[in-house]
Amino acid sequence: MRSTSKTLRSAKEATNSTPTTATSRSRAKSAHKDPNRPVSKSPSPSSSTSPSPSTSDSRFSAPSSMVPPLPAPALDNASLRYSYVLGRGGSEEGVLTFEPYKSLILPHWAFRTVPIATKSSRTLWAIFRSYVVRSDFVGADMARKFIKMGMTRAKRYANHKGGRKYARVEKEAAKAGGGARGQELDKWTGGTVEEVRKRREKEEASEIFKVVWRRCIADEEYLALKKKWMGEKRVFEQGKAGGG
Repeated sequence: MRSTSKTLRSAKEATNSTPTTATSRSRAKSAHKDPNRPVSKSPSPSSSTSPSPSTSDSRFSAPSSMVPPLPAPALDNASLRYSYVLGRGGSEEGVLTFEPYKSLILPHWAFRTVPIATKSSRTLWAIFRSYVVRSDFVGADMARKFIKMGMTRAKRYANHKGGRKYARVEKEAAKAGGGARGQELDKWTGGTVEEVRKRREKEEASEIFKVVWRRCIADEEYLALKKKWMGEKRVFEQGKAGGG
């Protein structure tokens, strides 16, 4: 009887010890798990890879229909190269008169709608960079002027109905007499829903060109070309003045 009780007690103890042993074995296995083994887990939104700024910003990518590099006549013509005028304070002086660059670049300049302004600004940026890479400062600066004109003209249409900044009669009289330009018209406010939409569209188009224009004037290669061209122009003009 005692032997039977002892046998049952031993069996009970063995049964109770089994889960403990299994748990211990499981813990030991976990403790010896390879720390270098990759852990599979679902990626969180914050851990997703973001494209770099240079690839995510499409404002400066040339459209697929971008024209081939435009001619750079100033590179082979010193008279043309140094007859170019920068314009005070980075103005748009000569942008619509300096040939042949005006006729080369003008077809790519437009700002009527936001998509058109976006495409035009990207194309003009590509033209600007193409001239910079070829060391044609005149071409690069003309492209820069067109980009700035996209900004200022679109802004004018946003501020003044029909894009007319000055009174027409006074402006025509000023042209005929060579005097000061006419009185500036009041800024465009209010209007119909469609007029407000158009005004906002031109404001956005102006901002699109503004972003690209700022990139142009901060371009280090362009700035180096500008400094070099200004020095060369001084020497060229001194040579002409001295009969050289």
